[in-house]
Amino acid sequence: MSTIDLLSASAFTYQELTEAYNQTRVDYLVPMPMNASKLREYVIMYDIDMQASVVAVDGYGVLGLSMLGVRSDRAWISRLGVIQSNRRGGTGGAMVDQLLDESRKRHLKYVIIEVIKNNAPAYNLFVKRGFQETRELLVIGRPPSPPKIIAPKAHIKSVPYQQALELIKQRYSKPTWIEEAESLAHSGNIEAFSATLPDGSSGWIVYQNTIFQISRITIQTESGDPVKVGTALLHHLHREYSKKDTKTENLPADDPHWPAFKELGYYEMFRRHELILYL
Repeated sequence: MSTIDLLSASAFTYQELTEAYNQTRVDYLVPMPMNASKLREYVIMYDIDMQASVVAVDGYGVLGLSMLGVRSDRAWISRLGVIQSNRRGGTGGAMVDQLLDESRKRHLKYVIIEVIKNNAPAYNLFVKRGFQETRELLVIGRPPSPPKIIAPKAHIKSVPYQQALELIKQRYSKPTWIEEAESLAHSGNIEAFSATLPDGSSGWIVYQNTIFQISRITIQTESGDPVKVGTALLHHLHREYSKKDTKTENLPADDPHWPAFKELGYYEMFRRHELILYL
C-alpha cells in the first residue's frame, strides 16, 4: 500500500484542483461539478485558505482534497472528497485531521462542517473526531413561474445595496458559512426589499439576483406572523422574477418562514447536517 502524503492546495493550479475535485464527486448524492473559473470564485467568496487546504496524493496520483475557509476566530471545512477507489482507507480522516491541525495553529475557536443527510460515512468521520450536530439545513428550490396564490396586501419598498448588507448583519437567525454577510458581500448582485402589511406586520428579504437564477434568500420578520410576512415577500419576489429559477441553501429546518416558502411552491431538494467542533 502506498504512503499517503498531504500537500498544501496552494501547490496546485486551479485546473488541477478542479479535475481532482470532480473525480471525487462523480458518484456523490449531489455531485456539484466545478470548473476552474468557478473554483477560483469559490475560493474568494468563501475565504478559502489555500495554504491550509489539503490535497492527498500517493505515488500514483491524487487521492482526494479538502478545503478550509477561515474567518476571524472560526473555520469551515468544505469540498471534502476522496476518489471512490481509495475510500475507507483513511484518506478522508487524514485530511480532516490535517485541517484541524491547521485550525489549531491559527488559534481558531471552532470548526464547522455541513454533511449531506444520509451520507453516513462522512457523518461518522466527523462525529468520531468530536463534532456535534447543531441542526438540520434544507436546500430548497422553485421552478420559474408566477405565484399561484393571492398575496397578503403589503406596501413594498426597495432597499439599497449597502442597507441590504447591513440588514444581513442584523438578522436574528444564525447563518451558515455560505450565507454569512462576508459571503454575500463577496458574491455580489445582492438586492433587497421590505414589506409592511396593513395590520402593522413587517419584514424584509435579501437575495442574490443573477441572470438566470434567484438564490441566497434570507427573510426576517420584524413584527407579526412570519408566515404571513414571508408569503407577502416571496409573492412579490416571484411576481417580479417569474421567469427565473430559484435555489436557496441552508434554510434551518425549523425556520418559521419555511411554511411560506412551501406556500409559494418551493420543494425540498435535500438536507444537510450542520456539525461543530470547539477547539
